[in-house]
Amino acid sequence: MTKPTPTEIGQGYDDFADLLDQLWGDNLHHGYWDDASDGASLDEATNRLTGELAGMLAIEPGDRLLDIGCGVGEPVIRLGRTHEITGVGVSISKRQVERAGDRAAAAGLADRLSFQYADAMALPFPDESFDIVWALESLHHMPDRWHVIRQAARVLRPGGRLAIGDFLLRSDHGSGADAAARVDLVREGVLKIVDLDEYLSRIREAGLVPETAEDVSDHTRPSWSKSAEIFAAVRDRAEQYIGARQFERTLSNFRQLSDAPMVGYVLLTARKPA
Repeated sequence: MTKPTPTEIGQGYDDFADLLDQLWGDNLHHGYWDDASDGASLDEATNRLTGELAGMLAIEPGDRLLDIGCGVGEPVIRLGRTHEITGVGVSISKRQVERAGDRAAAAGLADRLSFQYADAMALPFPDESFDIVWALESLHHMPDRWHVIRQAARVLRPGGRLAIGDFLLRSDHGSGADAAARVDLVREGVLKIVDLDEYLSRIREAGLVPETAEDVSDHTRPSWSKSAEIFAAVRDRAEQYIGARQFERTLSNFRQLSDAPMVGYVLLTARKPA
């Protein structure tokens, strides 16, 4: 299996929008739990992850934010409401863009937030036009995440900040890359991951200065098992959308990743030199 193209990914989100709503609600990213005793729901935990990443930034009222891979807009809507920013979200799913715009309007934020169909590999924005570029669990979908980071650096104003949530290779767990290569999605090239040193090196190559990097793998790992539980509970509905074979494959992937500590998760920020 090869990594899906941006067009295929966008079409998938369009086709399965209703199913995704039923499964994951407003956020299409991992959650954050304090520890094993934390009883937060997936919905609560996904909002918490947004808050964790936002807390690594000094967000000022009036900042202009670009959300790369905006989903249905929940993170940027929350940031718009709590920090009084202006923002633009982009997605390769036309259905997501439409729903995000509707949700921003319903929240009374349409005057400050907008959403548009765009490919992050060729961002349709002028140089130095944003104070913050936000990419929460979207870069792993990209054909070349380093190219997207260079695009982010281009559109950031001097002194602007990049905020990322992404999957990470934890080389101190199960012999690192060799162990990760036994995970189906990694072996097939669908989920491409690197260790933190390489990630930070690539960010520097893009002309940005890394500021904060936090391995939150232990806090986000329950996302896989909870996703598997939710998915299994709606088997009949899910199979109507994706068929029995793909359902079993997806469920197996969730369970496999839940048991793969070398596939981790990082929150990081970087700054464009002033």
